[in-house]
Amino acid sequence: MNVTRTARAGRRTVRLAAVTLAGATVVALAPTAATAAGGTDAGGTAAPPAVSADAAARVDLGPELQAVVERGSSTAALGEARENGRRVWRDAAGVADLDSQRPARADGRFRIGSVTKTFVSTVTLQLADEGKLRLDDPVERYLPGVVPNGGAITLRQLLNHTSGLYDYLSDPRFLFEDEASLRSYLADRRWKTWTPAQLIEVGVQAAPYFPPGQGWHYSNTNYVLIGEVIRKVTGYDWRSEVDRRIVKPLHLTDTTFAGARTGVPGPHAHGYAKLPEGPADITLINPSFGDAAGDGISTTADLNRFHAALFGGKLLSPARFAEMTTAVPAPLIFAHYGLGLIRYDLSCGEVWGHTGGIPGYNTLWLGAKDGTRQFSLSYNLTQGSETDDTLTTLNAFIEKASCGPAGAATDTRTAKSPFTLLP
Repeated sequence: MNVTRTARAGRRTVRLAAVTLAGATVVALAPTAATAAGGTDAGGTAAPPAVSADAAARVDLGPELQAVVERGSSTAALGEARENGRRVWRDAAGVADLDSQRPARADGRFRIGSVTKTFVSTVTLQLADEGKLRLDDPVERYLPGVVPNGGAITLRQLLNHTSGLYDYLSDPRFLFEDEASLRSYLADRRWKTWTPAQLIEVGVQAAPYFPPGQGWHYSNTNYVLIGEVIRKVTGYDWRSEVDRRIVKPLHLTDTTFAGARTGVPGPHAHGYAKLPEGPADITLINPSFGDAAGDGISTTADLNRFHAALFGGKLLSPARFAEMTTAVPAPLIFAHYGLGLIRYDLSCGEVWGHTGGIPGYNTLWLGAKDGTRQFSLSYNLTQGSETDDTLTTLNAFIEKASCGPAGAATDTRTAKSPFTLLP
């Protein structure tokens, strides 16, 4: 989820939006003080047992993490990787805030943007497993009269972005693309509370991108609608269902869904936007504009546990997980998109997960399809300061984290981008 336009046409681009809600696997560094055996994990739980010497010698991602800060226009970056249920690396680079210059914490919380979509999709597929909805039912069945042509748009098409519905975040009311609109956003628009009905109205009043099922276009409108379908089917808000079905069973103690709450609870790095007089702190926002498309907050440890559980078969039946990972081409982001999951094809093979963005925060959340390896990266990209090096440093991190030393040798300056940040 994002709202700044950065990428140049024709380049291996990263789509960085000024309001990003969008939108890498195992590393090994000698454990830091924060991750050494016998220490504590994020949330205060016992750390996993010490990893094998082979795993700990695989990859040192410290230089790549530091490069995200030093060359990638980010003020902070937090990363963690796991293999076979054990943390093999965790670290932080940069500062928690520019005023105090306190070091960023590896266990800090951050806004996850569109990684929220995978939580919402997982709940939807659980409801399908329980027979409470069917993925090939039209949205009209659950939300009558809400979506024009809703009888021709299925829940599956909402989940994999083939509905054709306009992305409400492309509306000027959500964008800041220049200094004047950024100042307006900072002064006023970032505090506005949006209801799901208002967001959907923006999305369905605009012309669709294409007829249902006749193309692919990322649209946050799809997931706000899915959130309302969950409410209709269960009688409860989608946040309550995600909390009951995923967060609590997996003990994701640092994962919350903000609604209209403006702050990030617990330790966290601040987010910034570029202004002529210097960076403007953009940490406090009302993320209700994200709703089921991207208002989540988490940590690298919680996200990796979620990935391991989802891809390890603990949350869905095998048949439903097979549907989730049946991906359609998504050429606009150089990838394939399943049901709330992205597949990226790297030099060493495929990785699965999602990316996310919201003002001040960006997330990469990826791993192996068999659930044995996963990693998460949060970085505080200063909105409006992106350079060609921003994408290069992220590509280098992903390739090395996913593919080891062979990935580290990949020339990320000329290789096709393995991912695009999603708004």
